[in-house]
Amino acid sequence: MRLKGRVAIITGAAAGIGRASAKLFSQEGAGVVAVDLDRKGAEALADEIASDAGKAIAIAADVSQQAGALEIVRRTSEQFGRVDILFNNAGIVPPGKIHETTETEWDRAMAINVKSVYLLCHEVVPLFLEQGGGVILNTASATALRSVPDRAAYSASKGAVITLTRSMALDYVKNNIRVNCLCPGTIDTPSLAQRLAAFADPAEARKQFIARQPMGRLGTAEEVAQAALYLVSDESGFVTGTAFSIDGGFTV
Repeated sequence: MRLKGRVAIITGAAAGIGRASAKLFSQEGAGVVAVDLDRKGAEALADEIASDAGKAIAIAADVSQQAGALEIVRRTSEQFGRVDILFNNAGIVPPGKIHETTETEWDRAMAINVKSVYLLCHEVVPLFLEQGGGVILNTASATALRSVPDRAAYSASKGAVITLTRSMALDYVKNNIRVNCLCPGTIDTPSLAQRLAAFADPAEARKQFIARQPMGRLGTAEEVAQAALYLVSDESGFVTGTAFSIDGGFTV
């Protein structure tokens, strides 16, 4: 029960890494606030956690808007009375080279992948300062550390997440607030399945995604969740400002 008595906000919680992390955090004793635009998915997750004797609420919110961030923190405070962990996991993976990326696509990538981190941290950090500490974990990407083709906006946004993570880590290290980010490689999630479906030959595309992984396989959401658990628990008490790679050797 490494998170017993703590409250964790997890964005992008309805599927993939967010869902696996929410379930694991609950099993380790945390009260979970499952945030996602997919209301039904978030509610199904909260029901599953409750059926396993955990505590969870679901919030449907747009994390790229200030109103969404305010609603998340308000509902969390009403239900649990505190926040101990903020896991900014929501994100999108827009494809394309820079000349193929429209202004709308660029702005959406920055809003969901970067602005959402700012908005939620802006609301949660004051609570951490009042209660004497807290933990922030952001999901960046291995592609922010090693470039891949056709991911200009995505890589740029995730690079910003790493830099913001490091800046916040230094800004709040004296306040007992730790800030880290995960840099996953290619993870076998519903999001990846949707992206593969857009290829002319999804099966061949999947083989190519696997081929670029030195381990010869995709990662799992559960493996990333274990890394997330470490970074939000007391076991990583001497870790802040790190970009934690979990990528099967992709960035070696």
